[in-house]
Amino acid sequence: MKTCQHWSQVEYLHLTVSNPNIRLKGQHSYYSGAWDGPFEQEVVRYLYGDSFSRHPDTGWEPLWHIDQLHIGDYVQIAAGVKIIMGGNHTHNTAFISTYPFADLEALKRSYRPAGDTRIGNDVWIGMEAMIMPGVTIGDGAIIAARALVTKDVPPYAMVAGTPAAIVRMRFTESEIARLQALAWWDWPDEQVNALLPLIQQGDVALLEQAAATWQSQASVPDATQ
Repeated sequence: MKTCQHWSQVEYLHLTVSNPNIRLKGQHSYYSGAWDGPFEQEVVRYLYGDSFSRHPDTGWEPLWHIDQLHIGDYVQIAAGVKIIMGGNHTHNTAFISTYPFADLEALKRSYRPAGDTRIGNDVWIGMEAMIMPGVTIGDGAIIAARALVTKDVPPYAMVAGTPAAIVRMRFTESEIARLQALAWWDWPDEQVNALLPLIQQGDVALLEQAAATWQSQASVPDATQ
C-alpha cells in the first residue's frame, strides 16, 4: 500500500481501505498520513478484518459480533489520529480482575461490545486525536488536535481536551438543522463544484437559495432534446 511521502499528499480512503468492517461513504474522505503510514495500519486499531487477521496463515474466526467503523464523505483526518475499536478489548471493569485470560470461554465472558463507531460527513479530525469505541461524531464537527473523544459529538460542534468537551457550536441550532437538511455532501460533484463558493462561506441562507435555484434549473427539461 502506497504511503504519503509529503505533507502535501493525502491518502483517499476509497482507494486504499480493504477491511470489510470499515464502511466508507463517497470518494472524498482522506487521511493526511505523511508522518505515519497507511490509514488502516496506523489509524484504525483493534478491528477484525485487517490484512493480518483475515490472512489464511494467521487469521481466525471472531468470537463475537464485530463493531463496524462508518466514515462519511468529505472527512478530513490528520496525521497521528487513532480510532480505537474492539469494544472493551476483553478488559471487563465489572469483574474482580480486568485481565484478559486466554481461555476462550473467559474471553467470551469478558468481552462487551461498544457498538459501531460513526464519523459523519465533513468532519475534521485534528492531529493525534483519539476516538474511543462506540462514539458517534456528527456532521460538520471539528475535533481538536490531541483531543480524547469518549462520548458522542453533536453535529457542527467544536470539541477539545482530555476528555473532549464542547468549546463552541459552529452555527446556531436553526442553521445546523438547515445545513443537515441541505446535506450538500450528498450532492453530485457537478453541483458541489458549481456551488463551491457558497459552500466556502458562512451564510447558510445563501447556500440554501443557490441550492434551490440549482434544483429548479435541473428539473427544467432541455428544450434542445
